[in-house]
Amino acid sequence: MTPPRSTDEHLADLMRGVADALPAGGLRARLDQSARTGTPLLVKLGCDPSRPDLHLGHAVVLRKLRQFQDAGHRAVLIVGDFTATIGDPSGKSKTRPPLTRDEARANGASYFEQAALVLDTRPEKLAVVHNGDWLGQMTFADVVRLASNVTVARMLERDDFQNRYRGGEPISLH
Repeated sequence: MTPPRSTDEHLADLMRGVADALPAGGLRARLDQSARTGTPLLVKLGCDPSRPDLHLGHAVVLRKLRQFQDAGHRAVLIVGDFTATIGDPSGKSKTRPPLTRDEARANGASYFEQAALVLDTRPEKLAVVHNGDWLGQMTFADVVRLASNVTVARMLERDDFQNRYRGGEPISLH
C-alpha cells in the first residue's frame, strides 16, 4: 500500500512548471483543507467559445487540470456561451464579435471533444457548465448590482484594456 502523500509533495507536483500561484500560500492552504476534510478541490477553467478550436496554449492549462484530476481533485470547464453571444469584451486587442447561441454551444461542444483528449471525463472527475445557465437568468437590476462591484479604474488596470485605451481602440461598457 502506498503511503499518503504529504501536502508538501502534493504542492511540489502541482507547482511543477508553474511560475506562480496566487495568492501566495493560497494553494497550500486549500490542499491542507482538502486533506483535512477529505473533500477534493474544484479547479475551474473558463473557455471562450468564440472559435471552434482550442490552440496549443490550451494544452498547458489542460495538462495542469489533468494533474489536479490525477491527484484526486475535480475539474470544471466553464464554457462562456452567454458572453460569446454578447461579444465578450475581454479580447486581447478588441471586443470579440457576438455569436448566436447555437454557434457558441457548437464551439463549446467542440472544445469539450478536444479537451477530452487530455482530461479524465468521468463525471466524478469533470463537470462541464455553461455560463449562460446562470447569466441568462439575470435581471437588469442584477446586472447593475454586479457592475457596481467593479470600478472603471480597476477595469483599466488590466493590460488588455490599458492597451486598447492607449491605442484609441473602443472599450464597450459591457
